[in-house]
Amino acid sequence: MGDLLSISSTMLYTAFILYLIATFFFGFTIRDKHTTNGQPKGLASKLGITLTIIGFIAQICYFITRWIASGHAPVSNLFEFMTFFGMTIVFAFVILYFIYRVTVLGLFALPVAMIIIAYASMFPTDIAPLVPSLQSHWLYIHVTTVSLGQGILAISFVTGVIYLIKHIDQSSINLKNVSLELVLYSLVLFIGFIVITTTFNAMDYNATFEYKNGSRTLTAEYHLPAIASPNDSTLISEGVMTPWFETPGWMHGADAGRKFNTLIWSFITGTVIYGLLLLILRKRIGAAIQPLLNNAKLDLLDEITYRSVAIGFPVFTLGGLIFASIWAQEAWGRFWGWDPKEVWALITWFFYAAFLHLRLSRGWHGEKSSWLAVGGFAIIMFNLIAVNLILAGLHSYA
Repeated sequence: MGDLLSISSTMLYTAFILYLIATFFFGFTIRDKHTTNGQPKGLASKLGITLTIIGFIAQICYFITRWIASGHAPVSNLFEFMTFFGMTIVFAFVILYFIYRVTVLGLFALPVAMIIIAYASMFPTDIAPLVPSLQSHWLYIHVTTVSLGQGILAISFVTGVIYLIKHIDQSSINLKNVSLELVLYSLVLFIGFIVITTTFNAMDYNATFEYKNGSRTLTAEYHLPAIASPNDSTLISEGVMTPWFETPGWMHGADAGRKFNTLIWSFITGTVIYGLLLLILRKRIGAAIQPLLNNAKLDLLDEITYRSVAIGFPVFTLGGLIFASIWAQEAWGRFWGWDPKEVWALITWFFYAAFLHLRLSRGWHGEKSSWLAVGGFAIIMFNLIAVNLILAGLHSYA
């Protein structure tokens, strides 16, 4: 099993590097003047999509080898699910690339996928036996279908952001470009989480706290310096940073203090990185990117946004509601239980249903459609991160 896990990790790392190189090649195409009907014909675009496909094949090899090593579909913990989610984003991008041949899509879609894969790698990668409720063929039917639907929907976010960056006036500060900048800032916060976690993991940082849970004395291990300690706890490690304050008592769930502390560090690091980018660029990120999108066609971006939702929505419906209800009945004896994950899956479904209704019956095209796509992806990410890590429930990885 050890050899298979080693191969699996190598394949995932290889895929990440290939996606990174492919992003640079897609970046070269934004100034490509050799086009036919707006579609680049240069070598850079061909190399970009070729490397993306090879990287995707490498990630499939990661998935298969980890499946063989674990004996079950590798979607049972946050590392596995988020990695698979990144893979579905790449898959959706490849399909849509060959339909529309929009190379600028790769310049944005691949970094989003890489951020998600890097984010996944910050969580434990160990293989653990499945709990009884997960020992079902519905594990890979339900979870993989949900992830595929979300991966396709994520492309609507990518094209929505590209549309907004190109369309919104960046010459002066207004509500629209400030809102757009907040979206880009949120992506930088993910990078901040990855940077700070990787840094202290390399330093092998560890701080241990003791706290009471009823009559039991438990320990909590921090791998980042403790700004917020567990509620009503005692620091027992020596030579580490003294906490500034305690985590609020109303925050429940496994390792609530450690997760709250990680959130604080992510905001601090991400904000520092964002500030450095502003100093380097000497303008907002959106304003810096806008001149690079002169060749992007707004009508085509809007079309891809709609098609992504039109395809992703029924796939998500199938996996997130229908298959989920069947599995819930099999595992817990009820189709619906108002678990936090179930509630947010329903919110996601209603949001994208509203997206399609507003577009088809009210004519919400262009900018309005793009803002909705961005909002929908924010709901998806809240479900994947906050609900999984903060809100305790039957579905959460908390």
